[in-house]
Amino acid sequence: MDTKVLSSGIRYSNLPESYVRPESERPRLSEVSECEDVPVIDLGCEDRTHIIQQICHACMQYGFFQVINHGVSKETVEKMLQVAHDFFELPLEEKLKLYSDDPSKTMRLSTSFNVNKEKVHNWRDYLRLHCYPLHKYVPEWPSNPPPFK
Repeated sequence: MDTKVLSSGIRYSNLPESYVRPESERPRLSEVSECEDVPVIDLGCEDRTHIIQQICHACMQYGFFQVINHGVSKETVEKMLQVAHDFFELPLEEKLKLYSDDPSKTMRLSTSFNVNKEKVHNWRDYLRLHCYPLHKYVPEWPSNPPPFK
């Protein structure tokens, strides 16, 4: 592949070989069951022990859950989604300033967790940002697009 990220604007007519999983490793959709009872965790509940127990149960039984009453406004979520979209729409040269295949970096753009060791990559780009403690990591964050920070 010529570029290191998928959000390069290139339209592929064929999937690059490094993204094709052997058939034995692919999910068999015929074996996937429907889940109509997605666990819902209410963070507005005052019983912290109950919340922790619900999260533990959901992780062990389902591997995921939905969170409600988390305190993040719809407006804030929409702004976050917009800035993420704007970031991945930046010109390739701008995004590649943040690219790294070093899995130990606290801030990096990549397609895989460890490009050098994985035999098959995931079809995605991601921007990894450490956030805690915020004051330590925010200076590393991208300044483009401007609303990112």
